[in-house]
Amino acid sequence: MIDRFLRYVRYETTSAEDVASTPSTEGQMTFARTLEEELRAMGLEDISLDANGYLFATLPANITRQVPTIGFIAHLDTSPDMSGKDVNPRIEKNYQGGDIVLDAAGEFVLSPSQFPELLDHVGEDLIVTDGHTLLGADDKAGIAEIISAVEYLQQHPEIEHGRIRIGFNPDEEIGLGAHKFDVKAFGCDWAYTMDGSEVGELEYENFNAASARIAIRGRNVHPGYAKGKMLNALRIASEFVCALPAQQSPEQTEDYEGFYHPVSVSGTVDSAVVSLIIRDHDHDTFEARKAFVQRMVDNLNERYGERVAEVEIKDQYANMREVIEPVMYVIDMACEAMRRAGVEPRIKAIRGGTDGAQLSFKGLPCPNIFAGGLNFHSRYEYVPVPTMQKAMMTIVNLAAIVAEP
Repeated sequence: MIDRFLRYVRYETTSAEDVASTPSTEGQMTFARTLEEELRAMGLEDISLDANGYLFATLPANITRQVPTIGFIAHLDTSPDMSGKDVNPRIEKNYQGGDIVLDAAGEFVLSPSQFPELLDHVGEDLIVTDGHTLLGADDKAGIAEIISAVEYLQQHPEIEHGRIRIGFNPDEEIGLGAHKFDVKAFGCDWAYTMDGSEVGELEYENFNAASARIAIRGRNVHPGYAKGKMLNALRIASEFVCALPAQQSPEQTEDYEGFYHPVSVSGTVDSAVVSLIIRDHDHDTFEARKAFVQRMVDNLNERYGERVAEVEIKDQYANMREVIEPVMYVIDMACEAMRRAGVEPRIKAIRGGTDGAQLSFKGLPCPNIFAGGLNFHSRYEYVPVPTMQKAMMTIVNLAAIVAEP
């Protein structure tokens, strides 16, 4: 599994925003074709890779009695937040605490003083980067775990299992992973994304999410003669951002607390745009947050006595809890599979989104299981080898549990 993972991360699969094609980058399709060849060499069935980069395959059942078909899903792309080109991983053997110098120049250091959870993995082998790229454990660890679990089941025919489907999709990191995912063709009763972080994580709740674009129209005149005439769109944009509740920002919230998060401000005196995201686990509070943003824009227009601002709010995804709660046995089985792998389940809410949320609303209940990576989207990303092994065995155990009489 580790050799497989180290090979996968060397494929450049960074996704790209504001690109109309799917997948958004050719590297994802190159990687998908490589995986397709590997799955064929393993003897899997019903292998398909469509023009959009969605790769599906089947491990046939090794029993005749009817049991549910379950699936395991991971994404091909890595985040555009950090370079994924020329990834150079290495294994830090038997980590003993303290700093890990990542690069030859000593510029980048993975340290428990900044990342205290490192100390939870003393005595373990850690896979790290050379400090110049992300690692790609998000989500190539998930891909390696799924394929290795399938290989393990092939090598251990005494483990009875039903039909297992695996699916690898592009563009999760830009929010489009589930958009062209053919749930009917995937053909599962339910599935799991292998895309969580720390060992034991099991997630079936996520944020309700919306984006807001506030367009501000200023009025530019010569600054020497501007009194009573100029409307500086940049100042109005700053006024809007500063009026957002400071204690309801990502850096001030945790667990089930929602937030407002301005992600960009651009423009000139004449016009400006504020891009904002809105997040909350509770549906009613989420709706109240969207209404609050609308009132902020209305207040700007009242203050300036004319229409200086307009807002467009778009829902992005919803909390999958309402889909999962009626079928909580999919969570119970995952908990039991983890315990058999020597892992204590840690059920928590995702402070973000997941392909599984969108797939759940498309008719495929799809909670999220840990894959093991930490410090995603950064040069400090790493993954403990024992966590990957436990994730792989959780998949194996789930296949067995579903097939038990």
